Amino acid sequence: MSVQRFSPEGLFQPTTYHHVAVGTGTRHVHVAGQISRLADATPVAPGDLAGQVAQALRNTATGLAGADATFDDVVRLTFYVTAWAPEKITAFMEGIERVAAEIGMPTPMPPSSLIGVEYLFEPDVLVEIEATAVLD
Repeated sequence: MSVQRFSPEGLFQPTTYHHVAVGTGTRHVHVAGQISRLADATPVAPGDLAGQVAQALRNTATGLAGADATFDDVVRLTFYVTAWAPEKITAFMEGIERVAAEIGMPTPMPPSSLIGVEYLFEPDVLVEIEATAVLD
């Protein structure tokens, strides 16, 4: 495997993600921010954070697959969520759990950041996901 994930001693030991990923491959794959849209640009799950997280992750998986990569190769995920508030964590995690098995999301997840933003490029977009992967 080209990616090793871990949470070093001395850091909080989360159960849902790792703090560190070390990629040893030579191919870097960067998947641009994916949102909750179908291939024909039809919005999926308007107003539903969990539904949008799930579809954006499906789209991220499709982007990775296009480069012959999977979530096993991912060293970093960045989630941008509009109008973030701590009480949204349940819906956010529900979206991940809804598709984790379907898309092959490792448990715990790769190192991830969740960044609250005022808004994204269109008013109905609640989440955008970027991924970075390393392959042999």
